[in-house]
Amino acid sequence: MSILKKLAGQTAVYGLSTIVGRFLNFLLVPLYTRFFDQSEYGVVTELYSYTVFLMIFLTYGLETGFFRFSQNNDDKPNVYTTIMSSLFTSSSIFIALVFIFLEPLSRALGYVGFEKYIWWMALIIGIDAFTSVPFAKLRHEQKAIQFAVIKITNIAINIGLNILLIVVLPRIAQTHDIAWIDQHFAQPSVASIFISNLVASIVTLIMLLPQILRNHNSFDFSLLKRILAYSWPLLIAGLAGSINEVYDRISLRYFLTIPHGVDASQYILSQVGVYGANYKLAMIISIFNQAFRFAAEPFFFSRMHATDSRETYAKIMNYFVAFTLFLFLIIMLYIDVFKHFIGSNFHEGLSVVPILLLANIFLGIVFNLSIWYKLSNQTKFGIWIVGFGALITLIINMLFVPHYGYVACAWATLACYVLMTILSYRLCQKYYVIPYNLKRLGLYFGLAALFYCVDAFFPYTHTVVMYACKTVMIAIFVGIVYVNERRQLI
Repeated sequence: MSILKKLAGQTAVYGLSTIVGRFLNFLLVPLYTRFFDQSEYGVVTELYSYTVFLMIFLTYGLETGFFRFSQNNDDKPNVYTTIMSSLFTSSSIFIALVFIFLEPLSRALGYVGFEKYIWWMALIIGIDAFTSVPFAKLRHEQKAIQFAVIKITNIAINIGLNILLIVVLPRIAQTHDIAWIDQHFAQPSVASIFISNLVASIVTLIMLLPQILRNHNSFDFSLLKRILAYSWPLLIAGLAGSINEVYDRISLRYFLTIPHGVDASQYILSQVGVYGANYKLAMIISIFNQAFRFAAEPFFFSRMHATDSRETYAKIMNYFVAFTLFLFLIIMLYIDVFKHFIGSNFHEGLSVVPILLLANIFLGIVFNLSIWYKLSNQTKFGIWIVGFGALITLIINMLFVPHYGYVACAWATLACYVLMTILSYRLCQKYYVIPYNLKRLGLYFGLAALFYCVDAFFPYTHTVVMYACKTVMIAIFVGIVYVNERRQLI
């Protein structure tokens, strides 16, 4: 089996937990968008936007640092214990600070009276940050099955509790006189979403305890300093990247123009809710990006000393772009089907879906390109690249959200990742040349754009003809990719 087939196989296994698990989570979107109105779903969208920023802050690049320093035989025995000790300390401090400053923090975020949401989110984030490196260790040891089992268990508990608390118990309350159900679950509540997530995170921590507690060696402070020196640029880059990823939803609270005579808070949350629901349709590519990242990052580091490593990285880029564009075509050519995953009162935001799908494709390309500065120990360039993207995001949102609302958020996200791709590629070719096949990548993008435009403007007169044409276009795209790439996996 070729090394590329091995990577594809590992991506598929991680995808079992990531893609299937996230897809099952994705199936909660129809539940949320039918049981909660736009503003209620806006609460969920807004608070979960902050978690992206905080998770990066609380893991501070230690996942990548773990992979990098585990390659060194002298450091390897103490890397895991050193990093886990650091994570335990930082996560505990974070949870304690949120508890101490819960009331002023809730006031600052506009959630007075809902402090419990903030507290639950702090516990979820602290636990998830602490368990990030045990999951990384499973990936490093290529224990993909164990990784998948724990991830899927987490998802199953989360989904099961959501259904129980939002659907089952309120219906029981309507037909049975049970005091504790009537008191707490008579009506579906957004609180159920946070409770379900917290319970799932606690169970995940318990399942990872054997992985956390075994194979402990010594804490090495000098090693930690070297790991942090390597990882802190990734932290800064990650924080800047979180601006690119979630600032669009947060910016609506501060820059959105409120129509006259409308309750400002409700309007903002409703717009955040509509944008967040439609963003979920674009998350299909994001889910694949995550599964790919889980498999690719340790793979990239394991191949760093191979004589053909750079050619391998270039081939991987071809497959990544081709597959994500295939997903783009599937979603957009059949958007009349996919749109029903969200409630009909959220369909007004469907115009942002193709923009966000392309943005997620370019985000994945940026991850592929980022390998050059990680392998060459030049992680400082990550700060410049992602910081540049964050600046673009901030400027476009500030200038255009007041006039165009969440549509400007989508375009800002796409512009950010396209410009980051260009900058990262130029720096890669200057400092760590990887022979990416731009003509082939351009061909795949051109074909996807052509088929998307043909579908958008073709005057279909019959449903059967419409779906037949859509299927033929996708088949042609797959056929052309296969002809171009068939020799690479042999």
